[in-house]
Amino acid sequence: MKQLIISSLCLFILASCGKNSPTETTQTPPKADSSSRQGVSFTSQQRQNVGIEVGHPERQTVSGVLTLQGTVSIPPQGMVSVSFPLGGYLKSTDMLAGMVVRKGQVLAQLEDMQYIQLQQDYLTAKERFLLAVSENNRQRDLNATKASSDKVYQQAKAEMESQRILMNALGQKLDLIGISPTKLQADNISRSIVIRSPINGVVAKVNTNVGKYTAPTDILFELVDLRDIHLVLNVFEKDLAKLSVGQHLVAYTNGEPTRRFSGEIILINKNLNQDRMAEVQCHFKDYSVSLVPGTFMNADISVSAKQALTVPEGAIVRWENKSYVFADQGNGRFAMVEVVTGLLNQGKQQIEGHGITDQTKLVLKNAYALLMKIKNAETEG
Repeated sequence: MKQLIISSLCLFILASCGKNSPTETTQTPPKADSSSRQGVSFTSQQRQNVGIEVGHPERQTVSGVLTLQGTVSIPPQGMVSVSFPLGGYLKSTDMLAGMVVRKGQVLAQLEDMQYIQLQQDYLTAKERFLLAVSENNRQRDLNATKASSDKVYQQAKAEMESQRILMNALGQKLDLIGISPTKLQADNISRSIVIRSPINGVVAKVNTNVGKYTAPTDILFELVDLRDIHLVLNVFEKDLAKLSVGQHLVAYTNGEPTRRFSGEIILINKNLNQDRMAEVQCHFKDYSVSLVPGTFMNADISVSAKQALTVPEGAIVRWENKSYVFADQGNGRFAMVEVVTGLLNQGKQQIEGHGITDQTKLVLKNAYALLMKIKNAETEG
C-alpha cells in the first residue's frame, strides 16, 4: 500500500512538470536580431520638450541643382617650367612669385662667354659658306669648259655643302637661345641673352637669384597658365549619372559666397576611390588670380528635374559617412533607417530608402536629438 502511494505521487509530479514545460518555453525571450535597425524611445513629454515633429515624406518634382565640393587645381600641362639650354650667370631679374606675366615678357637676363663664342662661330661659318659658294660657282664654270677636272668641281661643291650645314646648325643654336641669325652682324655681337615668358600666366616659383650660375638642367622659373586652371569636384557614385560633359556650373568660395565663377564640365573620371567618389574636371570661363591652387570651392550644377520623395533637411542625420532618417514605429519608438540622399532644393532633400514611401511616418524635425540619445546610450553602456 505504501509503495502504491509513493508511485502515485511520482506520477502526479511528472504530469505537473509536463504541463508546465510548454509554458516555460513560450516565455523564453527570442534572441535579438543583429540585423535589426537601431531604435530609440521618447516619451510624449520628451518629444514635446525637444521639438520632435513626425510626418510623411512628400513626393515632389525635384529641380535640378546638385551641389558639389572640390578644389582649384592645375593640370600637368598648365604648369610650365622655364630653363635655359646653355649655362650662364644670372645678370638680372625682377620676377617675384605671384606676378602676372605676358607671353614674350622678359623674365631674366643671362650672360656668359660661350654666347659670344657661339655668335662668332656662326658669323665665321657664314663667311666661309659665302666663300665656298663663290668657289663652287667658279669651279662649275671652269668644269663646263673643261678647264678643271670633275674631281676639283665635286670637292668645291662638297665644301660648300659642308659650310651650309655648319652655318645652319649654328643658326639653330642661336635661335634656340633667342638670338635671330638673320639679324646678327659683326657689330652687334652680345655677351648676354634674355629669357622670355612662353605663356600668359602667373609666376609660381623663382628658383634662382642674381649672380648665380645656372646649368641647362636647372629650372629657373615655374609659371602657371591661367587659361588652364581647373576646378576638380568630388561626386558620389550615385550622382554620376546626373552629370555629363558640357554641363554648366556656378562655383563660389566659402569666404565670398556672393562672388560667382561660371564654368563647365570638361571631363568625368569614372574611376571611384575608396570612398566611392569620382573626380569631375571643370574649366573656368572667367578665371581670377585670387583663385590660387588648393582653394576650396562649392559648385551648383543644373541637372534634370524628376519626381522623388523629399523630406526637410532637419529629418536627415549623418553618422559614419552615411545618411539616416528615423521611422516612427508607434508608442514613442523610432527606428534609424539608412537612406541615400540626392538633390537638395529650397530646404528639401531627396531621399531613397528600403521600404520608405510617401505613407511612411518619419521624424521631420530635430532628428539629431534622437541620434544624440543613441550615442549617449552607447557611451554609458
